[in-house]
Amino acid sequence: MTKKLWGGRFTGKTDPLMEEFNASIAFDRRLWQVDIQGSQAYARALVSAGLLTPGEGDMIVAGLEQVAQEWARGEFVIQAGDEDIHTANERRLTELIGPVAGKLHTGRSRNDQIATDVRLWLRGEIVQLRGHLHQLIGVALDRAAEEIDLLMPGYTHLQPAQPVRWSHWLLSHVWAWQRDADRLDELAARVNIMPLGSGALAGNPFAIDRARLADDLGFAGVTGNSMDGVSDRDFIVEFLFWATLTMVHLSRFAEDLIVYSSREFGFVTLADAYSTGSSLMPQKKNPDALELLRGKSGRMVGHLTGLVVTIKGLPSTYNKDLQEDKEPLFDAVTNISGSLQIACGVLSTLQVNPAAMRAALSPEMLATDLAEYLVRKGVPFRESHHIAGAAVQMAELQGVPLSQLMVEDLQKLHGAFEADAAAIWNFDQSVERRDVEGGTSRRAVLAQIARLRTWLDGK
Repeated sequence: MTKKLWGGRFTGKTDPLMEEFNASIAFDRRLWQVDIQGSQAYARALVSAGLLTPGEGDMIVAGLEQVAQEWARGEFVIQAGDEDIHTANERRLTELIGPVAGKLHTGRSRNDQIATDVRLWLRGEIVQLRGHLHQLIGVALDRAAEEIDLLMPGYTHLQPAQPVRWSHWLLSHVWAWQRDADRLDELAARVNIMPLGSGALAGNPFAIDRARLADDLGFAGVTGNSMDGVSDRDFIVEFLFWATLTMVHLSRFAEDLIVYSSREFGFVTLADAYSTGSSLMPQKKNPDALELLRGKSGRMVGHLTGLVVTIKGLPSTYNKDLQEDKEPLFDAVTNISGSLQIACGVLSTLQVNPAAMRAALSPEMLATDLAEYLVRKGVPFRESHHIAGAAVQMAELQGVPLSQLMVEDLQKLHGAFEADAAAIWNFDQSVERRDVEGGTSRRAVLAQIARLRTWLDGK
């Protein structure tokens, strides 16, 4: 029977249901690699502190490498009593090298061990997520540059508002993703702090060189307080917030494309690779990839809310409640990783339908341009806005598009209208008039692309 790491004080048997309820090996086994990495570094620190001989340190490091190889080959066998990844690895190490394995845990607690493992693991996952997010942004920038001359309606309240470039709409999402990327980099710096050496809560009693240990594991620094070090899960909460907000941004992107891909809009067509059919209606092509992106945002909100509620009332320092941090974290990483890659696949294979976009533009979307025409003639905007509204009403009463009002009709509303008012009804000129930084003119959109490319190339 495997001895429990904490079992010396106990004589009674644990309820089998409690054994299962207490165990975390079913999900924290994915930390095997970082747990071994941290233990090897800790063994070297024990040698430096004179608590292990160099030979003992080499035995432990080599034995842990054997354990790692078993995990990597899928040969590691979890046994009854392996309640968590730390217990499992130490148990197997003892089987391989004997009693010297028992020296590895000197001065170390599972409290500072797991806090270190999760940071090591998340640090590596953030590198992968950063790559996926940057790839999505790069694909979007390529499309924005290639399709810059396509016009489409811009919407507020899901009502046609003003003409914009398709690229301008696309970049509106890219800017949100760029903020997500910046937040991820800021978060990564706070993840990269080492709790190891905090012990159970009061610190390590054997003069472990924490700075040297942190350097060995690639951490930028060490936690400043041992009690905080073992209980701090801010970095996980912050990651879950990041994942939630990033998924919200992907969800809004997906929602737009769901609408634009509908038969009523027809602006875009999804590739078959990211669509499914109906089990009943043969004509259906459903945007399931996009709907799942939208749906998973709710899943992320749940993970964030759940963990915040779990930790909000915990007393200092480590409490078993904190075991509930890993499942939402692992699930969040898995799903945000998949979502970023799916979003990139959808966007890179998406077919745009320029004719449908152009056909959806209507003269009424230039009512603001009509008001702006008067502003350029010296009419105050509040008055010109009222006059443009009256022109819309006049066109409705006559049963004609706004653009078919005669100059004589417009002059009845205000004497500033002249023959050049006919030039208002040009969608291309309308977007070109929005020639400010962040606007939808060709120059402004190209400037956005250049600015974002400079940012991306610097990463």
